[in-house]
Amino acid sequence: MPSHRTVTYLYISIKMYILLRMIPAISFQNITRSFRDHFWTRKKTVIRDISLEIQPGEVFGFLGPNGAGKTTTIKIITGLIRPDSGHAAVFGAAAGTMAAKEKIGFLPEAPYFYDYLTGDEFLKIHARLTGVQDITRRVDELFSKVDLQNARKQRLSMYSRGMLQRIGIAQALLGDPEVLVLDEPLSGLDPIGRKEIKDIILQEKTKGTTIFFSSHILPDAEAICDRVGIIISGEILETGDLDTLLKKGIEADRMTLEDWFYRQIKDRQK
Repeated sequence: MPSHRTVTYLYISIKMYILLRMIPAISFQNITRSFRDHFWTRKKTVIRDISLEIQPGEVFGFLGPNGAGKTTTIKIITGLIRPDSGHAAVFGAAAGTMAAKEKIGFLPEAPYFYDYLTGDEFLKIHARLTGVQDITRRVDELFSKVDLQNARKQRLSMYSRGMLQRIGIAQALLGDPEVLVLDEPLSGLDPIGRKEIKDIILQEKTKGTTIFFSSHILPDAEAICDRVGIIISGEILETGDLDTLLKKGIEADRMTLEDWFYRQIKDRQK
């Protein structure tokens, strides 16, 4: 028979697990953000009154054409910019605070890499900045995960676009984050490169990592997303299962999201 202390510990652990599952991994409440091109011009609203929740362990695709507000939204999640109004949080911690940042691994749309560093040097420097304890072990694990063992001693200037995306994701994973935020991780890659990145995302999904990524191409999102949000001109049009939202008599594997938007907008103008 388990002791009273053991039963109490298990009860508390289960209760805490349930409570944590109830807290959204990422939440937006009425987020609005605007910018101005010059100080003498009027502000332009980039995202308008966005409210959204992403649950723990979910792979969420944030889909929209270029200029829809995807990157601005991601910058608010990661704390790079603040909203004009509303509230954003990561597992209940306000976006931009240290408590929120510690939970996030981030790959921006156009990351900058120090070309003169080798892949090994790049990851080890970032491992120190991240506070990784056993740097050698963790870096070895990630080179294996992203399949770059044979390129770890090469300078980053010799890496292909797909290899740079993989080393960028390895850097985002160094701290074993609870939330992985990827801005257009599949953009500009050939089919092999997209397959490799999607496989890495799916591996993280099996670990229970929450993944929030932006894209504008339907097939890539369809392959890995549990749920998607559709953003057009700074406003969320719909959220839900991709099949339900987009497969309405069209061949989704042959259509980009821009094409879908074009049809939707034209239909509304009739």
